[in-house]
Amino acid sequence: MANLFTRIKHVVMADLHEALDQKEKQNPIALLNQYLRESEQETEKVRKLLERQYRLKDEFTKEYHQAIELAAKRKYQAEIASKAEESELAQFAAQEHQQFADRAERLKASLAQVTEQLAELESKYEEMKHKLKDMQLRRLELMGRENVTRANQRINQVLNADQYSNKSYSRFNEIDQYLERLEQQVNSSYYRSTIDARIAELEKNPKIEESKSI
Repeated sequence: MANLFTRIKHVVMADLHEALDQKEKQNPIALLNQYLRESEQETEKVRKLLERQYRLKDEFTKEYHQAIELAAKRKYQAEIASKAEESELAQFAAQEHQQFADRAERLKASLAQVTEQLAELESKYEEMKHKLKDMQLRRLELMGRENVTRANQRINQVLNADQYSNKSYSRFNEIDQYLERLEQQVNSSYYRSTIDARIAELEKNPKIEESKSI
């Protein structure tokens, strides 16, 4: 049964990797954006954990100072009760002092550990932010290069329409041919409509009149 589950897991993972490969081939920038969004979400989770660690440090600090104060207070009370020969009260105050002193020591160790962990988390969080920023900048660079590549491909396809079968890419060529035909038609109409007037002007040329008389 375990082998069956292992094989199923491998098949599912293989299908997943194949799907990701296909997605990467179709739109690599979109897949990169997805990865970056996931990285941003992980960085945000670490930020929240870091804030929680700050609150824990504050709580440990508060509890530690409170334990120190109560230990000092009970020690003083034990001394007062002992001088007043209130042995039972002095004993109780001494026990309380010891409990608060032990708690303060334990809290001191915990506070030191939390502070060390906080410093480590801060360092890793800053590293994550720098890496995320670097990846975002690299994405912009890749997007810029990809945009230039796509633009150049589209320009080449439009300017070299004869090399492509897709009619949408031969649009410039069609317009160019249409302009040539239109220009020929306009020129022909222009010459046809002005030929009489132009010949009449030419006939007024002295050289033309001399040739007629000869």
